[in-house]
Amino acid sequence: MRTAFAFAAALLATSALQARSPTVHNPPSVFDSDVTALSSTQVAGLTTSEDIVRQYLKRIAEIDDNGPRLNAVIATFPDAIEQARKLDAERKAGKVRGPLHGIPVLVKDNIEVAGPVPTTAGSLALKDNITNRDAPMISRLRAAGAVILGKTNLSEWANIRSGGSTSGWSAVGGLTRNPYVLDRNTCGSSAGSGAAAAANLAPLTIGTETDGSIVCPSSVNGIVGFKPTLGLVSRSLIVPISHSQDTAGPMTRTVRDAALLLTAMAGSDPTDPATLQADKRKTNYAANLGTDALKGMRLGVPRDRVGDNPAIKARFEAALDVMRKQGAEIVDIADTRKGFDGLGEAEFEVLMVELKTDLNAYLATTPPAVKTRTLEQVIAFNKEEPAELRWFGQELFDLAQSKNGLEDPAYKEALAKSKRMAGPDGIDRLLRENKVDLLVSPTTGVAWKTDLVNGDQYSGPSASALPAIAGYPHLTVPMGTIEGLPLGISFVGTAWDDERVLRAGYAYEQASKARVEPTFKPSIEATLP
Repeated sequence: MRTAFAFAAALLATSALQARSPTVHNPPSVFDSDVTALSSTQVAGLTTSEDIVRQYLKRIAEIDDNGPRLNAVIATFPDAIEQARKLDAERKAGKVRGPLHGIPVLVKDNIEVAGPVPTTAGSLALKDNITNRDAPMISRLRAAGAVILGKTNLSEWANIRSGGSTSGWSAVGGLTRNPYVLDRNTCGSSAGSGAAAAANLAPLTIGTETDGSIVCPSSVNGIVGFKPTLGLVSRSLIVPISHSQDTAGPMTRTVRDAALLLTAMAGSDPTDPATLQADKRKTNYAANLGTDALKGMRLGVPRDRVGDNPAIKARFEAALDVMRKQGAEIVDIADTRKGFDGLGEAEFEVLMVELKTDLNAYLATTPPAVKTRTLEQVIAFNKEEPAELRWFGQELFDLAQSKNGLEDPAYKEALAKSKRMAGPDGIDRLLRENKVDLLVSPTTGVAWKTDLVNGDQYSGPSASALPAIAGYPHLTVPMGTIEGLPLGISFVGTAWDDERVLRAGYAYEQASKARVEPTFKPSIEATLP
C-alpha cells in the first residue's frame, strides 16, 4: 500500500488532474500503444501529452491503488501534468525533442528524481531522502522530452539485505503483485517496474540490475527487459549495491520501445568513470531494427543451462524453431560450466565489499533529514523499526559491514577473478570457441507463489549471472506462457554489442508474437474447473 508521502503526492496529482479538462475532448485510448503509436497520435493532433498522462494516472488509480491492487507504483509526481503541458506547448511551437517527446516514464525508486517525492530504495530509513536532484540519466530523459510520471516499488535495498527475502516487498511500498496471476511473485528487484510495464501503467519503465534484477522481473512479468553493457548508462545518484555490476536499463512491452528508451538514457557522465566510452559507443538503437536480423546469425545454446522443466524446454525449443525459420543457425553447446569453479563465491565477495563502500559513499550525499548516514546506521535503524525486520532479516548487511574495503587483497583477487571468469574466459570464450554471435537460453523459470513467511521459492534456470558479472548486454523477450505464467528468452552478447543483441531480439519478437496481455487472475487454482 502507499505510504503517507505517496498518498500526498497522489492527492496532489489527482487535484491537478481535476483542475483542468483535457485539451482534446475525446482522446483515443492510449493503452496497448507503443511509443511510436503514442507519438503518431500527438503528431496527428488526436491526443496530447497531457491526455496521455491523465489516462495513465487514472489507470494507476484504478489498477494499482484499487482493483487488483498491484502496488507497483510507490508515488506519482504532482507536476506530471504540468511537465506534459510544457511539452505540448513546445510541440505546438514546432519544437519536438524526439520520439520520447511527451511520453510518460515510471522510474524505479532507487533512482533520484528532483521533486517532492523521496528516493527510498524501499526503506523507511530513506523516507526523508528528498534530494531535489535528477540523476544524470533522468536529465537525459527530460532532455529527450520524456515525462517523469512516478516511482515504482522494488525489492527493498534492491534485494541485497537478506538471502531470505521476498522479492517485490519493501517497507515503503508493500508487496507488488504479478499482474498475470496475483498470488505469484514479480521477482526482484525491479519488481514494480516489471509489473507496471506489464499492466500498462506507463508505456516505459526503468529498472536497475546487479544480477538478474532487470531480466528476472521482465521475464516473469511478460515484458522486454534490457541490461546494457556496464558503462553505457550513468549510475550516478542511484542508490548502489556494486559499482562493478550495477546498471540501469529499459523495461518495456516491446523491443523497439526498449531501444528508443536506451537511446535516450545512454551517454557519458563525468561523475561516473565507467561511462568514459559511452558517447563513442552509443548509437540510435532503434534505427537498424529489422525482421531480417537473424538471417545468417549463429546462436549458441548452452544446453546445460536450459534446466529440466519439460514445459520450459518445450517453449524454448519452439522459440529456437522460430529463429531457425528466420535464417538463424542454432549451435548446441554441451558444456558451458567448465572452468567456472568459484565464480559465485568471488562475485559474492565483490558484492559484499562494494555494498558497504558504495552505499556509505551514497548516504554521505543525502540531505540532512536523512539520519542514516552509513550502512552501520542503517543496520541500527532496522533493529529499532519493527516494520523493517518483520518478514526477513539483514544478515547480508551485517556481513557487508564486517568487510575491510576496496584495498583488501581478498577483494581485489575476487574482483579480478570474477571479471576474468565471466568475461574473457566465460562469455567471450564460448562465443569464440563455438563461432557464434550470441548466446540464447531461457531467462528464468515461471513466477513462484509469493510467501512472505518463507521467502522466495526460486527454482531456475537462470541466464543472468555471466552477463551480470562480466558487465555484458543481456536482453530478455517474451517467449510464451505456462498456465498463464510468462517465460522469457535471453540474448547475451559481448561488451558493447548492445545493438546486435537488440536487433536479434527484435527479429525474434516480430516473428514469434509471443507476448500476451496479463489477466489479473487471483490464482491459477481459482481458474480450475
